[in-house]
Amino acid sequence: MQARSIPWDCADWQAFAHSDRATAILESLAENRGKTLYCGIDQSDTFGKAETWAAGKDRNERDDTVYWGERGSFRGFIAAQEGWLTEGESGITGQSIATIFEFPKKEKKRRRETVVIDRMEVPASVNTGFATPYGPLGDADAVNSQAVINARTAFDASPPWAPGPAADYWQVRAKAEATAYCAARGYNRAVDVSSGSELWSYSTDQDGGANYQYQARKTRRWAATCEKTKRRRR
Repeated sequence: MQARSIPWDCADWQAFAHSDRATAILESLAENRGKTLYCGIDQSDTFGKAETWAAGKDRNERDDTVYWGERGSFRGFIAAQEGWLTEGESGITGQSIATIFEFPKKEKKRRRETVVIDRMEVPASVNTGFATPYGPLGDADAVNSQAVINARTAFDASPPWAPGPAADYWQVRAKAEATAYCAARGYNRAVDVSSGSELWSYSTDQDGGANYQYQARKTRRWAATCEKTKRRRR
């Protein structure tokens, strides 16, 4: 396997200036370990192998003795670097230059995503009305009309037009109506769905004569909030 080429130009490299030699070495290592070993020792002899090893050998992430510098952190030497710095007394030898001077590929920065909830309030209105089928014929003259009585008898106890109790039907139907309404407008869900209050409505005169026979049905107007999730990358 061919060793990677050395990517660093040492022409403008300078060690960290500090009166304490060990601090200068550690700060330089903290800023860029591989470049410090390559430019500071191998190419320019700014630091010696022995003193660099002495300054950094007791710093490692495992024992929580990481050196936190002004422009980075030094978390210890890799085995190939130890072998090179100590002339084989510690670490491993026979490694390529690219391994010793440790030139890892730069990690790609992950683009962060921001989740945004887009909402649209849908109040109860004529556009959100829904109803039961019409009931049997009856008059619609009195407040408690025969048409209403007939419809209530037909639908209230156990609706033939939907399984289960009538109250459950209204909520299930309202949810379905609201979901379809929201989907048609580009939203993927309906939340906080309310089935509204019951009202009665009547058909036109179904008798056509003097008796004026009507049909009654229950109606409601649902309300809901349409929602969709947007992911924005930054």
